[in-house]
Amino acid sequence: MNWYELSQEEVEQELNSSLTQGLSRKEQEWKLKKDGPNELTEGKKPSAISVFLAQFKDFMVLVLLAATLLSGMLGEYLDAAAIILIVIMNGILGFIQERKAERSLASLKELSAPASVVLRDGEWSVIPSRELVEGDVIKVQAGDRIGADLRICSSKGLQAEESALTGESVPVQKHGRPLAGTNLPLGDQGNMAFMGTMVTKGSATGIVVATGMRTEMGKIAHLIQHAEQLATPLQLKLEQLGKILIVIALLLTLMVVGAGVYQGHDLYSMILAGVSLAVAAIPEGLPAIVTIALALGVQKMIKKRAIVRKLPSVETLGCATVICSDKTGTLTQNKMTVTKVWADNSLWNVTDDEFTVSDSGSGSKQKREETEDMMYKMLSFGVLCNNAILKEEDGRKWTVQGDPTEAALLVAAAKAGVKKENLEQDYNILEEFPFDSSRKMMSVIVEDASKGKMLIVKGAPDVLLDKSDYIDWGGRRQLLKQEHADQTKQAINSLASQALRTIAIAYRPLKEEETKLSGYQLERNLTFAGLQGMIDPPRPEVRQSIKDCHAAGIKTIMITGDHAVTAAAIARELNILPKDGKVMDGASLSLLSQEELEDQAESIYVYARVSPEHKLKIVKALQARGHVVAMTGDGVNDAPAIKSANIGIAMGITGTDVAKEASSLVLSDDNFATIRSAIEEGRNIYENIRKFIRYLLASNVGEILVMLFAMVLGMPLPLLPIQILWVNLVTDGLPAMALGVDQAEEDVMRRRPRSGKEGVFSRGLGWKIVSRGFLIGLVTVAAFWLTLKENPDNLIMAQTVAFATLVMAQLIHVFDCRSERSVLHRNPFENKYLVAAVVSSVILLLIVMYTPGLQGIFHTVSLPLRQWLLVLGMASIPTFALAGTQLFKRKK
Repeated sequence: MNWYELSQEEVEQELNSSLTQGLSRKEQEWKLKKDGPNELTEGKKPSAISVFLAQFKDFMVLVLLAATLLSGMLGEYLDAAAIILIVIMNGILGFIQERKAERSLASLKELSAPASVVLRDGEWSVIPSRELVEGDVIKVQAGDRIGADLRICSSKGLQAEESALTGESVPVQKHGRPLAGTNLPLGDQGNMAFMGTMVTKGSATGIVVATGMRTEMGKIAHLIQHAEQLATPLQLKLEQLGKILIVIALLLTLMVVGAGVYQGHDLYSMILAGVSLAVAAIPEGLPAIVTIALALGVQKMIKKRAIVRKLPSVETLGCATVICSDKTGTLTQNKMTVTKVWADNSLWNVTDDEFTVSDSGSGSKQKREETEDMMYKMLSFGVLCNNAILKEEDGRKWTVQGDPTEAALLVAAAKAGVKKENLEQDYNILEEFPFDSSRKMMSVIVEDASKGKMLIVKGAPDVLLDKSDYIDWGGRRQLLKQEHADQTKQAINSLASQALRTIAIAYRPLKEEETKLSGYQLERNLTFAGLQGMIDPPRPEVRQSIKDCHAAGIKTIMITGDHAVTAAAIARELNILPKDGKVMDGASLSLLSQEELEDQAESIYVYARVSPEHKLKIVKALQARGHVVAMTGDGVNDAPAIKSANIGIAMGITGTDVAKEASSLVLSDDNFATIRSAIEEGRNIYENIRKFIRYLLASNVGEILVMLFAMVLGMPLPLLPIQILWVNLVTDGLPAMALGVDQAEEDVMRRRPRSGKEGVFSRGLGWKIVSRGFLIGLVTVAAFWLTLKENPDNLIMAQTVAFATLVMAQLIHVFDCRSERSVLHRNPFENKYLVAAVVSSVILLLIVMYTPGLQGIFHTVSLPLRQWLLVLGMASIPTFALAGTQLFKRKK
């Protein structure tokens, strides 16, 4: 039911209540039993055990478990224990992270008011808000958090802060009159107050029309509980990779066993060789290295003021194609700021530091000075007719307390050198007539040092102009003529066209006997002093960040609860809204089906006056069009869409706990520019993951082919199972981790976003893995064959040469993996961690080759210089031969 359409009498009748008596206690008890307590209920949650066990359903975890089984079959119990430990640690980390992510509803509950003032059987009393029922009559006043959804019946200047629910950047004035129209956005329902919002000014009486899950806050709780969380692209890629590796491992095992038995080898030795190949095919350290790379990327992001809450979502930023950004606080500074001042037919631009005249009405020095006097007088009146407070902290930082609009007037005056504390020494405020929605103005009676009295008024420009008989014009106070009124209206329209919220200032000198009159009687025969235009301005660094995102192929969409005109003006200033781009408001959006919105989604750049359901609808429409959506927000109203987006981004300073708990990423500085930095880091993380997948799999392909070539050629085994496991867990691991923190390439933010459907082996990665792995396997077998041919009775030396050649070929190849082009494209010493990892791996290789106690375990011997020349020569061929070929092709 649209309660805002009904009169007070109709609301009372519908809910069987009375504004003078409230509900009876018997009626309240019956309704409480029927509808349940006024609180948000949680959906059915999985048990802790089921959440923990679910961590082991991931396919790469199954790959690790398969590797554990194979290691155990080979008698490598130490390796099996290490892998099991990795699996359990991953499961515990995932369990902790998932349990943290389900605190959104608990945060919503914290927004509920603990107690409310309610009318029962004609008597006012304070009760717990959870006992409120539909039909209860309650009172609210400044500082209260509203306990349920209300239809306001009588209001005394009530203003409510609803930005967390509606996205409206300033407190909303409330009244008790019925409204016409269907499907009004929450921000336009001026006679309604909503659960969880805060009263900033005034007081009101209203009737409870919804409690618990039926409130607007409850609807959001329901959306959060049922919002679908999508798997990240990285999770999908790793699952795909795990399946491929399992299939390869099984096929190779069967091939080797079958070929060996066919050639007359005994079944047991062939099964042992097949299992060795399977172990080589599975990179046991891959999931652990992915986790470590993501964790290191998270540390980098923290330094850039982006806090990651869900590890796999880090790289999702790298393939984001659309950023749906909230306006207030993210694209803008979340503070009303006066940017234009009009007085004496002159316009001033107000910047952070100064006032500059953009249109002075006259040219002489005297006239300019007179105009400036008029402007200073108007600014002073804006300070006196004002309840906000401007405070200086630590001698550097200024903070404001009070209504954002009034605070903006104080700050504007302070920029011109007009301070409230100085004015209060010269003027004494005798009486105040507070703002109300019927008069659309506020006024004060002030007395100056000479006991002269004056009424100062601020309010809606059209109202004050209609009540003015005089105007400050040409440096003096004179009768308001039609030409003055026309030019003033032109100034009002000009400021409004720039989406500025415009406040007019007027005054009236008073006689002693007039000070006893009421505000209604005094607020006439005014002198119009001027206008101040204010807006929540864009953050200065956001424009460049949006430009960078556009260059990176990422579309920015503004979604806000503010009015369409204001949103469109900010969007144009930030270059979000192109000439042919569309702006759509919530009312129009409500008329579209999901399919119709999907058809129009590509051409819409600004959504205004939207509800939480609308935001969710927009995210799903964009996802249906194939977009990877990043959704930012700070309010309760943003939480469902944040949770459903591919990556949800919450504000760390102004964001509610609900939004933060639903998000994957929190911006500690609430700045859109930080999203740009996070996207760059996310793209680099994904590229680094590709680098070490390329390195690990090319190395493993080389190991597989070494074994396979030897089987086909009828050679002895060139590598033993313990050597293969050592290479996988030690030699491969350190360089792979170093690749995980490699620096971004220069053009990372000039590339188009990768497709969410892009496979792990796209962009030629599969060919690079196979070709480099083939060469690594070939040169290792060649080194093994040459050594065995020269020393036919020394199999251990040949196996040691093969072992060393394989390790050195991989360590040289790791530098080739730093670029999609070639090893010659980037400075090999740029990544100091990689250099250190390679040096460490070489030292570890020398230790197992030259330490007597380890030679027996790893079946190695010390190699003379002649054999080392063979090892290094063969190991260099896969990387430098291909690099030379690529260089020759480019030059040709």
